[in-house]
Amino acid sequence: MSSVTSTSLALSRLLDDDASWRLLRADNAPVIAALLSEHLGGEPQRLPADELFEVLDHDLERLREAGFELRRNAQGYCAEWREAGFLVRRPSEEARGETYELSPGALQAIRYLEQLATPRQTATESRLASIAAQLGRLAVDTDPDATRRLAQLHAERDRIDQAIERIHAGELETLDPSRALERIRDILAQAEEIPADFARVRAEFEELNRSVRAGIVESDATQRAVLDDIFRGVDHIAESEAGRSFAGFSALVLDAELGAAFDEHMTQVLEREFADSLTPSQRRFLRRYVRVLKERSGEIQDVITTFARGLRRYVQSQDFQRDRVLQRLLREALGAGLAASARTKPYRVTGLELSLSTVSMSSAGALRLHDPAELDASAPVEVRETATADLAALRALARETEIDFDELTGHVNAVLGELDTCTVGEVLARHPASQGVASVVGLIALAAANGVVTDDTEPVRWQGRDGRARAATIPVHRFTGRVL
Repeated sequence: MSSVTSTSLALSRLLDDDASWRLLRADNAPVIAALLSEHLGGEPQRLPADELFEVLDHDLERLREAGFELRRNAQGYCAEWREAGFLVRRPSEEARGETYELSPGALQAIRYLEQLATPRQTATESRLASIAAQLGRLAVDTDPDATRRLAQLHAERDRIDQAIERIHAGELETLDPSRALERIRDILAQAEEIPADFARVRAEFEELNRSVRAGIVESDATQRAVLDDIFRGVDHIAESEAGRSFAGFSALVLDAELGAAFDEHMTQVLEREFADSLTPSQRRFLRRYVRVLKERSGEIQDVITTFARGLRRYVQSQDFQRDRVLQRLLREALGAGLAASARTKPYRVTGLELSLSTVSMSSAGALRLHDPAELDASAPVEVRETATADLAALRALARETEIDFDELTGHVNAVLGELDTCTVGEVLARHPASQGVASVVGLIALAAANGVVTDDTEPVRWQGRDGRARAATIPVHRFTGRVL
C-alpha cells in the first residue's frame, strides 16, 4: 500500500473521529466557534448548565436578529454539540447539577480559527533565538565529552563577564521596543497553548482509566497482573507515562520559588512602556497565568486521585467479576444470534414473552442513582473491649439527665419532721438545690402533687452550673404532709 493511500485512509478515519475537524466543517461553524469561544474559551472555562443555557439563549436571539437561521434553543444546541464531541458534560463538584466545558478537539479548532482571524507572524527573531537557545542548551546538557562541555560553559561565562564589564563601564543597552514587543507576543502565543493542553491531559487520563478497567474485564492475564498491582498498592494512573509526565509538570508549576520569580518578572515586563501595546485581555491573561496553571494543575491532580480511588474500589468491591460475567453472557448471546441469523429471520415470531421492568419512567429526575461509595466496606471494623460498669459513674450520668426525686423527697420529709408545713423556698433554704434549677422544678412538681398552691409568692434561690447565683419569684407551693 502506497504512503498516499495509507495517509488518505488515516485522514478519512480522522474525518469521522476528530471533533476539531468535525467542528470546522459544521454548517454553522462560525456561530458555534464564536459562541463557545466567548463563554467557554477564556475564564471561566467551565460553566453550570443553567447559566450556560441562559447566556446562549440571549446570544442566539441576537444572532437570529442579525439574519442567522438558528432553529433550536440553547439546551438543544448544547445537547447536539455534546453529541458531536464539542462539549464535555460533567457533574458539578460544588452544587447539584451539571457543568459544561470545551472538549480538547473544540479547543484546538477554536484556536486554529482565531489564528486565521488574527494571524501571528511566526518567522520572528524572537522565536528563532528561543529555538537556538534551547538547542544550544540541549547540546550542552547531552554532551558526554567533559572537555567540550567545559569549553562551552567557559565560553558562556566569558560572555556573561563581558556583559557585566560593559554595564560597569556605563554601556547599558536595552532591547529595542519593537523587538521587545515581538518577544512578549511570542511568549504570549506560547503561553496560550498550555492551558488548552489541560483538557487534552484530562481526556488522556479518562481514556487511561477506561483502558485499565477494560483490561481488568477483558483478558485473564492482564486481569491478574493489574489486580496484583492494585492489591499491592500500585497506582496505575499515576505510574503511567501520562501520569509521570504530568507529575513533573505539576511539580514545576507548584514550585514556590519559580512561581514567585515568574510573577515578579511578569510585573516588571508589564510595567515597561512597550507593554502598553498589549490589549487589556492579554495583560490580564499574563498576570493571572501562574495562578491559572496552578488551578488547572490542581484539578487534574484531583482527577488522577479520583480515578485511582475509583479503580481501587472497583477491584476491592469485586464489581469487576460481575462485569466479566455480564460480558461473557453478552458474547454468548451475540454468538448464538450470529449462528441463528443464517436460518432465522429477524422478524420471525418466536413465541417467547419477556417481562419488562415495572418501574415507572415518567421523569428522570425522580430516579435515585446508585452510589457505590455508600456500600464501600473496605474500612476495617474496630473491636473495643468491654469494661465493668462503674455504679458511681452511672449514677452521675443519671443525675445529669434526670431529676433526682428520691433526694428531693428525702429533703421535704426531713423539713416536715421539724415543721408542720413547709414551702418550696423553706426546703431550699435548708437543703440547697444540688441539681440547680432542676431541683427547683422537681420540688414544685412534688408540691403540686402532694400539697397546695396559694396566691402568695415567695423567692427561691439556687446556684447555676456555671457557679453563679440565681433567683426567681414563684407562687407559694406548700407541703402539708409527708411525701411518699
